[in-house]
Formats: sequence, structure tokens, C-alpha cells
Amino acid sequence: MTDLPPDITGPGLGALRMDAAALNGFLLRAFPHNDPEQMVKVIRVDPGIVTLAMPTNERHHRPGAVISGPTLMGLADSAAYTLILAHIGEVAMAVTTSLNIHFLRPCKPGRLMAEGRLLRLGRRIATVDVLMWTEGPDRAAAKATVAYAIPEGAVR
Repeated sequence: MTDLPPDITGPGLGALRMDAAALNGFLLRAFPHNDPEQMVKVIRVDPGIVTLAMPTNERHHRPGAVISGPTLMGLADSAAYTLILAHIGEVAMAVTTSLNIHFLRPCKPGRLMAEGRLLRLGRRIATVDVLMWTEGPDRAAAKATVAYAIPEGAVR
């Protein structure tokens, strides 16, 4: 699953500027108030693709013992942020401009996974497609499209 879609455009797709270890280190520094054991972890990053894992517990559940929508939205946002940073480098002020999510089925409790795929990396806007699941990618619980504004001059 490392093939880039043919419609990806924009600069910076040749080489990654940050690997999984660098991204995880950045997240720890950028969000020092979070419990490191409960934080999202970048498992894998390749050109155009990132895989994240997030431990969940009862505080991530909604009534009915399923993972809550805000938890899924947060993971989608994290997947987009880390994928974009992997390509442009440590640019803390890249910010979300939109997040559209479709809840496909109840998300059962467990280790929450996400795969983000870069749809477009432009000089000012990046767009990422994110699939999320606990039971396997073939039983996706949600799919999101996330757009990020990139600070001027961050993409060369």
C-alpha cells in the first residue's frame, strides 16, 4: 500500500523530511501536557502515506461502549498533521482548515488505527484522506478528508 495515487501534485513528494521517530519526538515536544503512554504514535511513514495507532480506554467511549466521534476526529487530524509534517518538515503552525468525516459503522473499543494518504500537497494547502478502524481496514469505522493551511514559505 505504498503506491502514490497518480493525482498527487505539488512539491516535496520526493523525499521525506521526517521519519516516524522524528514525528513521534515532535509530538512529545509539541504536546508536553499529554500522557506519552496515551498519545497517538506514528507507526509507519512512507512518501504519501502514514499509519498511526492510538490506545483507547473508557474515556474515549460514548454511551453504548463505542469509540466517540471526537476521538475519531482527533485521530484523523493527527494523521493529516503528521503526514504533512513528514513531507514539509517541522512546521508547528500548519493548521487545520477543514475536516469532513463520515462515520461508517460503530467503532468497537480497542487499539484505534488510522491510515492517511496525501491527496495533494500544494504550497499553501494540503489535503489528506484518512481511514480509521479498530477491527481492520476492511471494517473501517470512519473516513475523513482533512485540509491544512501551510505557512508561507514552508514548502520549497
